[in-house]
Amino acid sequence: MARKTLFEHFAEIPDPRVERTRKHLLVDVLMIVLCGILCRAETYEDFEDIATEREAWFRQFLELPNGIPSHDTIYRVLCRLDRKVFAGCFGRWVAEWSETLGIKQIAIDGKSIRGAKSNTFSGCVHLVSAWATEAGVTLGQEAVEDKSSEATAIPALLEALHLKGALVTIDAAGTTPDNCRQIREKGGDYLLAIKDNQPTLHKAVKQVFADACDADFADVPYSQHETIEDGHGRHEERYVTVIESPKGLPDKWPDVAAVVQVNREREVDGTNTSTTHYYLTSLKADAKTLGQLVRRHWAIENELHWVLDVTFGEDAHRTADKNAAANLSTIRRTAITLLKQDTTTKRSLRGKALRAFLNADYLLKLLQGNTVI
Repeated sequence: MARKTLFEHFAEIPDPRVERTRKHLLVDVLMIVLCGILCRAETYEDFEDIATEREAWFRQFLELPNGIPSHDTIYRVLCRLDRKVFAGCFGRWVAEWSETLGIKQIAIDGKSIRGAKSNTFSGCVHLVSAWATEAGVTLGQEAVEDKSSEATAIPALLEALHLKGALVTIDAAGTTPDNCRQIREKGGDYLLAIKDNQPTLHKAVKQVFADACDADFADVPYSQHETIEDGHGRHEERYVTVIESPKGLPDKWPDVAAVVQVNREREVDGTNTSTTHYYLTSLKADAKTLGQLVRRHWAIENELHWVLDVTFGEDAHRTADKNAAANLSTIRRTAITLLKQDTTTKRSLRGKALRAFLNADYLLKLLQGNTVI
C-alpha cells in the first residue's frame, strides 16, 4: 500500500471551526505555516507575507478558495486545532515510513517553550519528544498537561510509537517500572538513567558495583571501556563499567539484563570535575556499545532542542495560547525532519532554510522529496 503524503494526512484532520467561519481550508492554512517555517518565518505576519508573495506558487497544490488567509486567521486556526489530534496526525505520517529508516535508538526527552506560559511543572508549555538518533527524525511528541509533569506524558508518547527492535533511552524522569514494562511489551529494549527519584533502585545499583569492587570483580560477568578526549581546552576521560545479570535489584523492574556505571573526569581551564551516573538496561551489550548509546541519547538536545531554539527561535516565541504553541512546535519538528532528510546539499539546516526562502523550486523539492505533497 502506498504511503499517504503529509498533505493527505493534514486533509483528514477534522476542522475544529464552525462551518460559517471556514473561509479558508484547514489543510491550506497548515501547509502555509509549514512552508513558512521551512523558510524560517517566525511570526504569523511572516506566514501571511510569504504566502502572499508566493500565492501563484502555492496554488500549484493548494486550492486557496478565498485567497491567502490573514495572520489573524492563521493564529485562530492554530489555537482551535487540538494539539493532541495534530501531533497524532504527524505521528501517523512518520510511522508509515519509520520502519524503512532502520531506527535503532529512540531518545525521549522534554523541552520547555519559555515564551509560552502555561500551568505545567515548568511554568510554560512543555513538550516531550521522541527522537530517532541515527535518522535525525522526530517520531512523535506529547504535551505535558496543566498541573502535571514529564512523567505523565511519557507513557502516552510510548503508546503512540513503533518500538519493535528499537532501544529507548530516557533520562531519570521516565525511569519507572511501568515504562520499562510498556517498552518491553511493544518489542523494544530500554536504557534508563537512575537517580534519586528512584531511591531504592539507585541504592541497590550502587551496591551492585560496590560489592563487585570489593570482590575485585571475581566471578562477576562484566565489561569495561574507556575513552580519552582532548580539544577546545578540555580534557575528558570516561570509564564505562557494565555488570550483567545483576543481583539484589527490586523485583518490580522487568527484564533487567545489566546495570551501567559511567564515571567521567573532566578538566577545563585547570578546573577538575568528576561525576558518576548509573543506568538500567534490558539490552545485552558490552561496555563500549552501551557507553556509546548513553552519549548518543543527548543527540536530542544537540540536534533537536538546540536547533529549535537557535535556528527556529522556539524558546523566544511568545504565544499566549498553549494549543497554538504546541501546534507550532509540531510543525517546527516536521520542518527539521524535512530539512535533515534532504541530502542534495551539505549545507547546515540554517543554510537549507535560507535556500528554501530564496528559491521556491528548492522548497518544492523539499516537499516532493519527503512525501509532503
